[in-house]
Amino acid sequence: MKPGLERSSHAAYAVLGKAAAKLLPDRIPVTFVGDDAVAELCRSIGYRGIGKVLVVSDGGLVEVGIVSRITDALDAAGVESVVYAKIEPDPTFAQVEAGFRQYEAESCEAVVAVGGGSPMDASKMIAAMATNGGDLARFEGKFKVKKAPAPLFAIPTTAGTGSEVTVAAVVSDAETHEKKFFLDPKLLPEMVALDAGLMTGLPAPMTAATGMDALTHAVEAFIAGTATAKTDGYAEIAVRLIFQHLPTAYRDGANLDARKAMALASYYAGLAFTRTSVGYVHAIAHNLGATYGTPHGLANAIALPLVLDFSKDEARSQLARLAEIIGVESGSDTEKAQRFIAAVRELMADLDIPEQLDALKEEDVTSLAERARAEAYLDYPVPRYMDQEQAEVLLRRMLITDAA
Repeated sequence: MKPGLERSSHAAYAVLGKAAAKLLPDRIPVTFVGDDAVAELCRSIGYRGIGKVLVVSDGGLVEVGIVSRITDALDAAGVESVVYAKIEPDPTFAQVEAGFRQYEAESCEAVVAVGGGSPMDASKMIAAMATNGGDLARFEGKFKVKKAPAPLFAIPTTAGTGSEVTVAAVVSDAETHEKKFFLDPKLLPEMVALDAGLMTGLPAPMTAATGMDALTHAVEAFIAGTATAKTDGYAEIAVRLIFQHLPTAYRDGANLDARKAMALASYYAGLAFTRTSVGYVHAIAHNLGATYGTPHGLANAIALPLVLDFSKDEARSQLARLAEIIGVESGSDTEKAQRFIAAVRELMADLDIPEQLDALKEEDVTSLAERARAEAYLDYPVPRYMDQEQAEVLLRRMLITDAA
């Protein structure tokens, strides 16, 4: 497609996207917050008359005892549980399908997701397969889940993905390394437990990366063409909490107040972007992850200020408002927007996050730009369209050079 036609098509679909976003059900999971959140959620599962659940998690959370805390709480609530803990970062079709087979073999009635975004995404698709059949590939895309999934409950142990309140899931193709996207309002969990005590053992680098993931969700939602007054409110809360509390959570992982604030920030950012979608930051990060295995939060963090630089004129008023949220009181909108972008870079420095990506190779720039643009095209409501040359220039700013 010629660049001019591509640009006009993008603009037309942005208008349609804003209209379509208003059609999404405005539902929020029942949410428990605090020290007793997990116990309350487990009791609520029991009150539902559910007798047996599949707990989906990863091996690391089994080793540190978090999964056993959940199964003990389920047992105390009179709910039997079996554990499937073979989910790895960027879960594959095979891992999800194996979880579904265990769900069926054990005659489970519901799914409890424990962990970060990967167990959450896998759990959503296991729950969908439980009632719609075992062919995962046929759910790829938008609104492909015909029947309501099995009851799904979420217990996040990181503060970043917001997957506990989103209607989307991502599963990787192990052969092609492509990320496959699944979006349907039926994928939203029924109940969520936010317990900061489950997050105190999160390593500092992961705290930083997941926190920046949450910030990216909030900022991309705020500058999206599909933003509404409600999503703006959610995003503003998230941005304020992240700038106030992420540095503390990074330096002092045992600080429960900071961990609780970050759990809420991730939650509110999730509420925002599940209604607006994301933008070029995520398009770039997804493809860096698929190509190099770069952790999603780290890739988002490195791409975020560069994409904001690119979009700052079109998103000037929104970025100026975000600057006000974090305490910038004086200056024109242009000056405030620039100061917000500078504040993002200062936050990255405080978190020891680099501005370049050591895995990125010059010979991959063209294909990465092509794939990122293809992902965003007609799907992501970005404030400014990015052509191939602009995408390559942006990616080259992420390269480590002698000058860098």
